[in-house]
Amino acid sequence: MRAGPSQEEIRRQNLGALLRYVHIHGATSRAELTNELGLNRSTIGALTADLANAGLVTERTPRETARAGRAGRPSLVVRPESDRVYAYAYSIEVDRLRAARIGLGGAVLDRREAARPPGLLPEDALPLLAALMKEMHHAVPARSVYVGAGLAVCGMLLGDDGPVHVRPETGWVDGPLGEALTADFGADRPVLVGNAADVCAVAEHARGAAVGYDNVIYLHRDVGVDAGIIVGGRRLSGQGGFGGEVGHMVVRPGGRPCGCGSCGCWETEIGEQAMMEAAGRAGGPSGREAALALVEAAARGDAGAQAAVRQVGDWLGFGVANLVNVFNPGVVIFGGTLRDVYLAAAARVRSRLNSMALPAAREQVRLRTPELGDDAALLGAAELAFEHLLADPLDAGT
Repeated sequence: MRAGPSQEEIRRQNLGALLRYVHIHGATSRAELTNELGLNRSTIGALTADLANAGLVTERTPRETARAGRAGRPSLVVRPESDRVYAYAYSIEVDRLRAARIGLGGAVLDRREAARPPGLLPEDALPLLAALMKEMHHAVPARSVYVGAGLAVCGMLLGDDGPVHVRPETGWVDGPLGEALTADFGADRPVLVGNAADVCAVAEHARGAAVGYDNVIYLHRDVGVDAGIIVGGRRLSGQGGFGGEVGHMVVRPGGRPCGCGSCGCWETEIGEQAMMEAAGRAGGPSGREAALALVEAAARGDAGAQAAVRQVGDWLGFGVANLVNVFNPGVVIFGGTLRDVYLAAAARVRSRLNSMALPAAREQVRLRTPELGDDAALLGAAELAFEHLLADPLDAGT
């Protein structure tokens, strides 16, 4: 029979649980930690002392209590050391590159952005990301602790380091992306890689529109269409790590050819290229800014743009209804450029959902836009880097 966990293993698990709670929820009193973690006061006190000695949290008297001069001993408030402990987060998108320094607790301490010129190959984009990181690194205070880095990328990933199999229009080829980035950045910790939709789903589940929901679908469009899917509070990655490729579920057999080799994929009906074609703008500017400009034109009364938005909104609702029937989510979030499409065509999306989804499923689901905005990808990428620290705070090299 396997022996039960040792006292040291239990202690480390409790340290991780406490640090994870403070990382997600921010400043928390010892009393609240006692209630939420189910541990006694003396254990909480010992754990917070260990984390404070490791430089991961601070403990202070509540400000309002100190000002009021109230009698009695107030419960100390535990805060993550956001300014000291940090990770780098990167996002490679179709027409831009982004980087940020994220503090423990999810605080965005610094951010940089650069355009990704049309046709720029991924391997040529890596030095640009490294330059953004080096710019930020010059402003890092002394005695700060770097715990790792995470990268959000649009594509199909196998594991935390690749290989990456991505659509033709994005330019990625098979290869261990995390390993290449780590070497290019000259970092002493590996750069962990996540699908953009997956990491956005993780961020919104922890801090945004999906807080309180254990079954979540985060739809993301950046030329292609992906989904980050959370089931029972856990991210669904699939057998080979390729789960969430909802853009390639066939919704129109015999429809338009798709870059994946099939025909009639959902992506061919709601992707940015499909929307541009429906508006009569095929062959013109493309990418994120062009898609947002088309939605703005529809809002100003452009008849062609309005027709395109209605058409895409109808197909968007068609696919969402199928996903709701399959996964029974509590919330569906429309991210990337789908956010603006949904806001412009919410009535058509809901109409399709009401006509196609099972009543029991559609009555429970909420349709929302991201609360974290563009920060979702960066915050989610940072979570990849923080995971090792949160799993075992005393073994993270701080």
